[in-house]
Amino acid sequence: MRLEGFNMALIAWLFLASFASAENLDTRLATAITTLEPRVIEWRRDLHQNPELSNREFRTSKVVADHLKRLGLEVQTGIAKTGIVGVLKGGKPGPTIALRADMDALPVVEQTDVPFRSRVTTTYRNQTVGVMHACGHDVHTSVLMGLAEAFVSMRADLPGTVIFLFQPAEEGAPEGEEGGASLMIEEGVLQRHRPEAVFGLHVFANMPTGLIGYRGGPLMAGSDTFRIVVKGKQTHGARPWVGIDPIVVSSQIVGALQTVVSRQTDITLNPAVVTVGAIKGGVRFNIVPDDVEMLGTIRTFDPQQRSMVIKNIDRMVTNIAEASGATATFEIQPGSNPVVRNDPMLTERVLPSLRKAAGANSVRAVPLVTGAEDFAFFAEKVPSFFFFVGVTPRDQNMLTAASNHSPLFYVDETAIPIASRAFGQLALDYLVAGAAGEPAVQSSR
Repeated sequence: MRLEGFNMALIAWLFLASFASAENLDTRLATAITTLEPRVIEWRRDLHQNPELSNREFRTSKVVADHLKRLGLEVQTGIAKTGIVGVLKGGKPGPTIALRADMDALPVVEQTDVPFRSRVTTTYRNQTVGVMHACGHDVHTSVLMGLAEAFVSMRADLPGTVIFLFQPAEEGAPEGEEGGASLMIEEGVLQRHRPEAVFGLHVFANMPTGLIGYRGGPLMAGSDTFRIVVKGKQTHGARPWVGIDPIVVSSQIVGALQTVVSRQTDITLNPAVVTVGAIKGGVRFNIVPDDVEMLGTIRTFDPQQRSMVIKNIDRMVTNIAEASGATATFEIQPGSNPVVRNDPMLTERVLPSLRKAAGANSVRAVPLVTGAEDFAFFAEKVPSFFFFVGVTPRDQNMLTAASNHSPLFYVDETAIPIASRAFGQLALDYLVAGAAGEPAVQSSR
């Protein structure tokens, strides 16, 4: 009985010691994030003012790599062209996890009036375009840079290993190139480091500042890019009957594509989207051109639904063109994204961490999001969790606020420390729990 009593007392003491140690790490993380906040905002503004397109993140990756090297991390550069991997080994045994941030910007002319607005221009698809962090990847990168420094300050007492993944080309590699998460995986980033969980976040314009959004299971849509080329017969614009007008045929196709979702897809099962985003044809007002090119996107949440949507578009494009005497080709372009799926068990495991960081009333389940994210490739391989952080001031109407990818996209910078706390807390709690013997989440896929 005395031995049993001693064992129970020892177990209780170890539990209390572990609890006190975890509380101490929580406090140290919160202090570090608060201390680093001005620098994180400074980094974000610098990156915002100097945006770079996918696979061209040369300056951005140097800023990141130099920072990680100064912190004393093991740093690998040139991953998936411009990606960076930093490895932090804690002073105590524990699990290995990965935290991911994307670095690329978009071909958008910024229209905000912030003093650090982008005035960068470059060439994209043979056109001169503006470049803007219109999706918040500058925030993701700066937050992860800050968390790397915060965790380094705790290194001696940090259990486990943290892999910092700074990913290029989330928005899609340029035509004819590879890039993004899939290329990082292909080049062995997961095999080399073997994280048992991968975490990521995204700032979101349609949520108020401070709100954390999550969803177990499917969260963001799978995405396919399509290309349609309609071939007609060039002629004088005054004599259209002599040729075959691919512009008219293309307009008929665009109109008919609206029925793929509204009349040919069971949207009671899952939402779907078909959008034509670019049309190019002709060079002069009085010439009917030979051909027209259209680019668009398909968003789905189910593989069978995806196959059916693609089949219906292909049939429609071919038959409409043929009915007018033209021909048309429909192709799915390289670079499709799978559905972003949050591992359900991992989701339940990290929710207390998010509530601890942001407050229970600020963590809410969200509906399916038809935006896409190539974080999905990590989630296909390793149990993963991806969440949203609202960045639109609370006094604005969330329904009319400029969305992600808008030239007016705006980040309320008071959301940045909230993102840092949420991202850092879920990582720290997972490491501490793993070191205490909580088993790794096994993939439910």
